[in-house]
Amino acid sequence: MSIVLDCSATLAFLLEDEQTPAIGTLFDEIVQNGAVVPILWHLEVANSLTLAVRRKRIPPSVRDQLLMHLQKLDIATDMVTHIHAWTATIGLADLHGLTIYDAAYLELAQRRRLPLATLDKALVAAARQSGVAVLPQP
Repeated sequence: MSIVLDCSATLAFLLEDEQTPAIGTLFDEIVQNGAVVPILWHLEVANSLTLAVRRKRIPPSVRDQLLMHLQKLDIATDMVTHIHAWTATIGLADLHGLTIYDAAYLELAQRRRLPLATLDKALVAAARQSGVAVLPQP
């Protein structure tokens, strides 16, 4: 696995109105070398796409197709995120003013020594402050 992938970067790839060349390049890398996500990523992506359906951005059939597309990618789920939730993750949340959810991505990137793919401004700042490489590059 080459990258820790968060929900914001995933949605920017999936939703046409949020796609950029940098996100396209990032997902080319993920197709080639895979990514790793905390277990909450699945819930966040499903929730975000369900909200997109409710807001009439996409129909339910598109949501379902996008989720099937994601299942075909080499995206591994980190199965020990919960072990760090009440220690390292909460410490990162407190230190950087992040939600626990965002801190879980940062904790995983630190622990695996991988770059973090995110478009979340607070998470980008926290990652850079922590010495974690951030993708996509601006």
